[in-house]
Amino acid sequence: MAGEARDPDGTAGPLSGVTVVDISQVLVGPFCTMQLGDLGADVIKIEQPETGDQTRGWYPPAFEDDESMSAYYASVNRNKRSMTLNLKTDRGRAVVRELCADADVFVENFRVGTTEKWGLGYEDLIEANPDLVYCSLSGYGEWGPAADRPAYDLVMQAEGGFMSITGEPDGEPVRVGVAIADIGAGMYATQAILAALFRRAFADEGGQKIDVSLFDGQLAWLSYMASYWFASGESPTKMGSKHPTIVPYQAFSTRDGHVVVAAASEAIWERLCHALDRPDLLDDDRFETNADRVENRDVLDPLLEREFAGYKTEEVLTLLSAADVPATAINDIEAALSHPQAAARKMKTTVEHPQAGPIEMVSSPMHLSESPATIRRHPPSLGEHTNEILSELGYTEASIDRLRAEGVV
Repeated sequence: MAGEARDPDGTAGPLSGVTVVDISQVLVGPFCTMQLGDLGADVIKIEQPETGDQTRGWYPPAFEDDESMSAYYASVNRNKRSMTLNLKTDRGRAVVRELCADADVFVENFRVGTTEKWGLGYEDLIEANPDLVYCSLSGYGEWGPAADRPAYDLVMQAEGGFMSITGEPDGEPVRVGVAIADIGAGMYATQAILAALFRRAFADEGGQKIDVSLFDGQLAWLSYMASYWFASGESPTKMGSKHPTIVPYQAFSTRDGHVVVAAASEAIWERLCHALDRPDLLDDDRFETNADRVENRDVLDPLLEREFAGYKTEEVLTLLSAADVPATAINDIEAALSHPQAAARKMKTTVEHPQAGPIEMVSSPMHLSESPATIRRHPPSLGEHTNEILSELGYTEASIDRLRAEGVV
């Protein structure tokens, strides 16, 4: 069904020719399928007629006051074709089965058991297409005592342990500022889909079922914090910007802001002390090694805090840069996206939308030399490609009109 997806200079994306049928919504699924779209796949996004993906209504802000193009929706739905289908109808679900009969990947993030009730479960779809890679995304996965529970990112960050290590030691627990549970699971789903496609192509083994959960993803992202607990039997706690095993590795207040310093080796620690004109710290046995500094951080931290408080941010950054000490100011979103390095890496782009006008967005971070990720399609208007996709399935204009009259599309 899918034609080759090419960028303006004619280079085919690495997933060119791969068709993805996506009935997911909100973030975890759409983030996954956007990555597949960036890599060249033809992503068919199926949305509920009239309302569409829930995030279409999550505004303000919206681009050019277009209420169907919220900033949230636009952020994860480029490189897709939007098709409206009422999945609550038998006919709508039948169209999904038609699409999947010739597709490579199917992605859904409904509550466990929903697609089976609709006749869109894995066993249902592989009858007609045994090569289909079927990816289910859920809060807790398809088995276990919590499998039937609904899930939201805030709940996952709390239940998965992240909020216990995020925030100031004497402050309230806080969530990470973006929905890392959704985004993390979306990344794992993308990896799993690519692995399944690789196996299918090179091992000639057909498709398979993928089960990725937000909860599992959060546990996996605990990484070395989980290992600290495995090794010591003690759960790590909130430390603000500080690091449990590297000192100093944190933010310090300056006269006019903050600076972050990462002294991740003995050589950097030595350069930091000289840059601050505090060679005496190098002669102090309490701070001789990183292990010593971790043990005596309650003594060292106040000394360094007083030093940094005497400088303006740019002043101390100039000193530390000259000494080759990793350090930076804390950027807000505007400063981060306006960074010269972001410009050099072309990490900000603008796409034209026929209704909403120019839409700025973050580019794909995947830089492939021979088959680059591209942004070929604007985030679609609701149902923008319904007729086009149905025509590709062989529907006539009259039959499409009947589907619309029956409330199927």
